[in-house]
Amino acid sequence: MPVADKELEEYRTLMLPPEEFEDGFNLKTVLGIFFITFVIMPSSIYLGLTVGESMGSAAEWVTIILFSDIARRSFKPLKKQEIYMLYYVAASLAGMAGGTALAGGPFAGLIWNQYFRHSIAAQNMGISQAIPDWVAPPANSVALLQRTFLHHDWAVPILLLIVGGVLGRLSWITAGYSLFRLTSDLERLPFPMAPIAASGATALAEAGQEGWRWRTFSIGAMIGVTFGIVYVFIPALSGALLGTPIVIIPIPWVDLTTRTETILPAAATGIVLNLGSVILGMVIPFSIVIGRFLAAMVQMFLNPLLYRAHVLSMWRPGLNTVMTSFVNSIDFWLSFGIGTSFAVAVIGLGHVINSVRRARAQAGEAGRRTAAELPPGRGDFSLTAALIIFALCTVGYIALCMAMVGREWYLVVFFFFFGFIYTPLISYVNARLSGLAGMSVGFPMIRQATFILSNYQGAAIWFAPFPMNDYGGTAQRFREIELTGTKFTSIIKAEAFMFPVVLAGSFIFWSYIWGSGPQIPSSAYPYANTMWHQAALGQALWIASTVSGGENIFYRAISFPRIFYGLAFGLSAYFVLGALNMPTLLFYGFVAGMGTLPHFIIPELIGALLGRYYFLPRFGQKPWRRATPVLAAGFACGMGLIGMGGVSIALLSAAVRPKPW
Repeated sequence: MPVADKELEEYRTLMLPPEEFEDGFNLKTVLGIFFITFVIMPSSIYLGLTVGESMGSAAEWVTIILFSDIARRSFKPLKKQEIYMLYYVAASLAGMAGGTALAGGPFAGLIWNQYFRHSIAAQNMGISQAIPDWVAPPANSVALLQRTFLHHDWAVPILLLIVGGVLGRLSWITAGYSLFRLTSDLERLPFPMAPIAASGATALAEAGQEGWRWRTFSIGAMIGVTFGIVYVFIPALSGALLGTPIVIIPIPWVDLTTRTETILPAAATGIVLNLGSVILGMVIPFSIVIGRFLAAMVQMFLNPLLYRAHVLSMWRPGLNTVMTSFVNSIDFWLSFGIGTSFAVAVIGLGHVINSVRRARAQAGEAGRRTAAELPPGRGDFSLTAALIIFALCTVGYIALCMAMVGREWYLVVFFFFFGFIYTPLISYVNARLSGLAGMSVGFPMIRQATFILSNYQGAAIWFAPFPMNDYGGTAQRFREIELTGTKFTSIIKAEAFMFPVVLAGSFIFWSYIWGSGPQIPSSAYPYANTMWHQAALGQALWIASTVSGGENIFYRAISFPRIFYGLAFGLSAYFVLGALNMPTLLFYGFVAGMGTLPHFIIPELIGALLGRYYFLPRFGQKPWRRATPVLAAGFACGMGLIGMGGVSIALLSAAVRPKPW
């Protein structure tokens, strides 16, 4: 057997699916969905608004440990399929959106939309009035004045939210299943990362049985509780009792930009004092942390030189971190970052081509599985029906876009091209790459470039459900489900049950927090008060490029020579590191660090150095690498428990406090 064939066969046999499949969706899964929605969700919302933290893996740990312990005490231990379903629903419901740290289900997006439409960033760039009412109500709406979703001005946005949620779930399930059948069943690709993810999910239930795992998790949880009392609970308690929170540790960071501007002009400086960033540095690969740190240092010391060379011409003394970072991105770093992102995409595409070439040698007809050979009881459904449903969902997206944006011929061509050509193509490429190497590839700014180069005028297209998606990663998800012996129909039933429950929970908690508590964002929510403005500036920059009469600084921000410099730098750095036999993760860390403030990277570096030069020699490489994710999950769990206490106080305080209108 050729070496390449042998290597793929080893990955195929790393973890084989069981001979029998069982349904993992039952009463325990239903109770898990209710637990996460009505216990974990409000804490996720509060943590996101106050400190920018996500419940993340803590939701998975807490849910599985709680249900496993109850099941063992009832002499009915959880089956592997039930464990995976609890892991799946916890991971699905505890997500968070980017730099805004918005959690709490679908209505979090509506909270952001109403803030963004009337934000200072949108008003200053002249796009506030161009945003249609189906995104968020106008400024004089009673719905905003009274902070309530129970108003007819919210009817269309909420309807679009529901329709989009249904189409999104149907699309990823049908596209993911079709790609899985094609790449796993037909082409027999190994999906090398799937066994790791599948075994990792089911191993969570062993936390109470393995001494080291439970001990490490408990240590992390106690550290999280102790730190959370100072970082989260005291501000929540003082805000409820005194009206103004007492913040002992600055959130989200200590801003030193204005204090160092005489030495480092145009450089954003500061430090995050969140202990979670230190623990994160212990988990992330050391080379990535070093790459991120080098990128931050390059920006910190290069910015003064660029300022003196009149490249960073928008910066003025007195600007804080958020504004310094924004104006610098306009003058230089946005274009340069696009170039380095293209370098990553080109490198990834090269890996795809090489992987495809290698795969052709071992993907012979003998290794393929026909429809008649599908494992019995796996929960398979008609591939034809899946493709038809996916096509109908894509048509639904296109119909929504035509109703929201317009029916001009060039727009319709764009909609059909991205819905029926680009999306299937990029999804298949990334499904194959996940199946071969556990990787994915993407080209940056395709969506933005399409909108801008189309000569479309208006803001609606930026909020419409544009049918441009990448479903490649969902093929691996179905492979993970298969390896755990869980029927595919379990996921379908879980998604069908989750959506209305999460929709209701999201409506209840966001309505209460938004309507009864302080304004969002405000000093009561320190993270949102700082970071939402930065996120709004970035979003407004793109939208202004297609709005007539808007302050169109986008064309100043996009410089093709600087994009080329970034591309050349990225490719050169990658090949130089390879020639010097240095870790390529250093390169990827550097690229990722270029879009990150040094405030976050410094504590990560502290954690990485502590882990590598103190804890790793003391405990050994393998035990320490196994323990750090568990420690991080425990810390997040402890912070989450404190967050639950904080949100309880905040909700009780809001219930007895008179409304500010």
